[in-house]
Amino acid sequence: MPQLDLSVSPVELTRVLCDIPSVSGDETPLADAIEAAVSTLPHLEVFRDGDTIVARTMLGRDQRVVIAGHIDTVPINDNLPTRDVVVDGEECIWGRGTVDMKAGVAVQLVLAAELVEPRVDITWMWYDHEEVDSSLNGLNRLSRVRPDLFQADFAILGEPSGGEVEGGCNGTLRAIVRTHGVRAHSARSWIGENAIHKAAPILERLARYRAQTVTVEGLDYREGLNAVSISGGIAGNVIPDLCEVEVNFRFAPSRSELEAEQHVRDVFEGFEIEIVDLAPGARPGLDALLAREFVAAVGAEPRPKYGWTDVARFSALGVPAVNYGPGDPHLAHHDEERVPVAQIEAVARGLRAWLTA
Repeated sequence: MPQLDLSVSPVELTRVLCDIPSVSGDETPLADAIEAAVSTLPHLEVFRDGDTIVARTMLGRDQRVVIAGHIDTVPINDNLPTRDVVVDGEECIWGRGTVDMKAGVAVQLVLAAELVEPRVDITWMWYDHEEVDSSLNGLNRLSRVRPDLFQADFAILGEPSGGEVEGGCNGTLRAIVRTHGVRAHSARSWIGENAIHKAAPILERLARYRAQTVTVEGLDYREGLNAVSISGGIAGNVIPDLCEVEVNFRFAPSRSELEAEQHVRDVFEGFEIEIVDLAPGARPGLDALLAREFVAAVGAEPRPKYGWTDVARFSALGVPAVNYGPGDPHLAHHDEERVPVAQIEAVARGLRAWLTA
């Protein structure tokens, strides 16, 4: 089992964590190492569910904050082991997971070991299966097994935000839009009905679609409706009788799940539609006292989170939550994934300052 030394710097620990592969479904070695490391810390109560590790202080403070980060990554593509690189004069750590989101986890683990007497009680959560279907998500599972662990006044998710504070997140919906036809031999195509040809209006509607920018509590959330896959066809000499276009709708947190679904059904009126995945967005929650104190302490200018993150799980429980972590979110999942060393250090300073003020 890999050994973790939580007394090293967050920068050094980032290298160590990233060099322990933990693609979704294979998080156990890293989860074992995290559990072993935090279990030696007497000021933390440790709980494990699957490959999700929870460690919390029990100091009797008036307020509690949850600080969470996922330990899985998307698949590796010749981008491990990590290496140090310089890009535009900036020292960076390159490799899978550096941005999404092991640099953030490294900061959290170092602070979890260091902060014996924080000003608020802290529940640290390091969880599995964030990069895959939401039904497998470690936080989702944990909320069913131990809902009491989610009781808090504020939550911070260490998703990459460039070291800035990103409030809330867009919701996400995936739908299959189908067309049907009649099979026939392609040499006698007039006998059949081509389902792929019938999908042309779906693509035309998507091409004409103009997404909105919606202001929610002072932050501008950009929506988007896009085809993400298309499938159809049986053989090279057969007219297809089925075509499926998968579309993804990213919607502002001011829309409910029902409103998002109805919008998609309105856009593709006349077609068969199946909703296959739907997760609500999260409002910014920056009006909470702890949120305002946090933003002031780290000296950040809040901005919206366009992608869906697990802040929505906390928001649904009535816990205001923000994203705050090192790394450019544009480089998440990128083959050239890399995180600036200075951002890791800045996020660690910001969290430390706020938690000890």
